Amino acid sequence: MKIEIPEKKKLVYEMRIPIRWGDMDAMNHVNNTSYFRYLETCRIDWLSGIGCDFWGQSPNSPRQPAGSVSATHGVAAWTWGFAKLVSDPNNHEGPVIVNAFCNFYKQLEYPGEVLMKMFVSDPGRTTFESWGTMERADQPGVIYAAGGATTIWVDFSTQKAKTLPDWLRLLVS
Repeated sequence: MKIEIPEKKKLVYEMRIPIRWGDMDAMNHVNNTSYFRYLETCRIDWLSGIGCDFWGQSPNSPRQPAGSVSATHGVAAWTWGFAKLVSDPNNHEGPVIVNAFCNFYKQLEYPGEVLMKMFVSDPGRTTFESWGTMERADQPGVIYAAGGATTIWVDFSTQKAKTLPDWLRLLVS
């Protein structure tokens, strides 16, 4: 089954990830699990950059300070909504991934760098879609793999879906 990335989407983040020797499998190409790690790394880096740090969101997690806003696209300004999410010790809500997929088009191989591009689309009441494309940095425009995930906003204390915050809806619309 192949899931297509929609034409209507918003580019929100780009980053480079080095291909490590350990990312390869016995067939001398990047193992399929590494593609999911690349997608996860990009998604987490973007979410952290917009104020969705995950440390401290669960009562069992240690608190860490928020990082700086580092997204290359889509972040207009730091607002109170971002700051509250990461600075309020009583805040127990945040993003959770409910599904993930990856389509493999070409084999990535060591050595090299993956140019990750992250897109968002389709905000719903409690969810939005995130998409990622993977290119070799030395071959821009050639997509080696593409994947995505559905993200749902959750109240961690009740374990229930919650309406997307207005500041996040603005970023993913």
